[in-house]
Amino acid sequence: MALLPIVRYPDLRLRQPCKAIETFDARLAGLADDLAATMRAAPGIGITAAHVGILERLTVIELDGPGSLRIYVNPVIEWFSPEMQRHTEGSVSMPGVTDEVERPARIRLRYQDLSGAPQAEDADGLLAVCLQHEIDQLDGIFWIDRLSRLKRERIVKKYGKTRG
Repeated sequence: MALLPIVRYPDLRLRQPCKAIETFDARLAGLADDLAATMRAAPGIGITAAHVGILERLTVIELDGPGSLRIYVNPVIEWFSPEMQRHTEGSVSMPGVTDEVERPARIRLRYQDLSGAPQAEDADGLLAVCLQHEIDQLDGIFWIDRLSRLKRERIVKKYGKTRG
């Protein structure tokens, strides 16, 4: 496993939609392993290929420590619950700043595993938050886009100060 360099905000690659993965091979499995290592080192609980400048629809999430890694290839949310939840979010591409984001409390998604087999999953709680956050990133939507303009400007200013 290799640690990959993380793209930092405001890099324009964080605003580009990622392309679907069509080849399921050792390169993809290796990229998933490298993403997991990079996420753990950041540290974080989720990361996408876009966070390391690779514009492909791949994300890994690890909420419960080693052994709980989840890999999602070409994830798409099919359903959002009408109930909402608020959760503090941040990004490995914008370290040092967080804010509360409101998102649907439950989702249903479809995706593929590393072999290309179709999968479906329902998620709630922190997993639902993380999946929505990472899938937004795969769609070219950076997490601060979910904040009000005033909050977004405050976060960008605070991030600018933390960078020196």
